[in-house]
Amino acid sequence: MAESEAKRELGARFGDRLVRGFPLAELTSFHIGGPADLMLAVEDEQELCDALEIADRCGLPVFHLGAGTNLLVSDRGVRGLVIRLGKGFERIDVMGTRIVTGAAASFGTLVEFAVKHGLAGLEFGEGIPGSVGGAIAMNAGAFGGEIASVVNAIHGVGQEGKRRSFDREEAGFAYRRSGLPSGFVVTMVDFELKSGDCEALQARVNELKAKRAARQPGSLPNAGSIFKNPPGKFAGRLLEAAGIKGMRRGGAAFSEQHANFIVNIGGARAEDVRALIELARNRVRERAGVTLEPEVRLVGDW
Repeated sequence: MAESEAKRELGARFGDRLVRGFPLAELTSFHIGGPADLMLAVEDEQELCDALEIADRCGLPVFHLGAGTNLLVSDRGVRGLVIRLGKGFERIDVMGTRIVTGAAASFGTLVEFAVKHGLAGLEFGEGIPGSVGGAIAMNAGAFGGEIASVVNAIHGVGQEGKRRSFDREEAGFAYRRSGLPSGFVVTMVDFELKSGDCEALQARVNELKAKRAARQPGSLPNAGSIFKNPPGKFAGRLLEAAGIKGMRRGGAAFSEQHANFIVNIGGARAEDVRALIELARNRVRERAGVTLEPEVRLVGDW
């Protein structure tokens, strides 16, 4: 009853923008995933507050979908409401050495913007897929840098539909995760960077871009690194030593280029990817005594 009431109220508030049975495979970098019961794109913070308040009051589950990277959506899809931030959350502004950006802006676009304005601190993010909001949620990092080091403040909306803000310490950043409250949706991020030379910054970005191109598969759909690096070790090396490269299940396979990537070689299902993840974890545990922790999130009805 509560769920039907939520659908009625959301329909009254958002009309035809509330879509039923949307195929999530169209919105994930894996090109994998079943339907969302309900899908809604919000264009400003008030719309987000209204949608979350209705869902919370009626007990309707909510999942916030960013750019669709770093996650694996179940073949059965996602129950409840899936919310996306629309174009209204993509704006990026600069004020001295500060950059304030909407959470829906792509991380790559943010890096380009910073370099163009001679601001240093985000070069490590070149080539990291996904949105700024997703990068905050997982404390995205590479090549010795991470987003937590340049965050000044994070703004968003809690699952009950109320606006909240956190500074860097309150966000509880750790390796490949943040401590933001469950259900919190990041809407805007304030970064504090340093002045730099545009040409030198661009040269660094180009260097990192070449390294990524040489190491990582870019031509086939994937969700980025499958496993986090264990303390003092590299997941990719452990996987390669365990003979994981090229291992296949259905339409999914571990990349021949980088052992810590699973690629969709055509028609892959979420269950194919999940089976490969478990196989690889078991193989590395048996051979190296290390239990790998997935970096990719499994979401939806499993």
